Amino acid sequence: MAHALKLLFALLLCIFVQGKSDPCALSSIEVQQMNTGLMAGYDPVFEVEVKNGCGCSVARVYLYSRGFASSTPVDPSLFRRDGVGYLANEGQSIASGASVKFRYAWDRPFQMGPENRHVEC
Repeated sequence: MAHALKLLFALLLCIFVQGKSDPCALSSIEVQQMNTGLMAGYDPVFEVEVKNGCGCSVARVYLYSRGFASSTPVDPSLFRRDGVGYLANEGQSIASGASVKFRYAWDRPFQMGPENRHVEC
């Protein structure tokens, strides 16, 4: 029942925003970081969550992160350099309300935020 209500809500939202070229602002992509308390050598490990706050699915989500580096490997299917930005989730869709998480290790957190995305409504 709850799944059916979510589908109905998404359908109604899509009908409501139909005709608008950009139904969800870039700010609907939330990027949050937290220190996990774990260490990789001398570097703290940070977890990044990229959450879709849009009422529609989004794909090709790019983040900015000037000077990003990690002393441990980052799963490239979750976050990788692509051109001048960083592609999240291999460019695949992130459903409304869903998120993608990845971890990196460095001596400090990097500033990250949404740079671009494609709305699939």
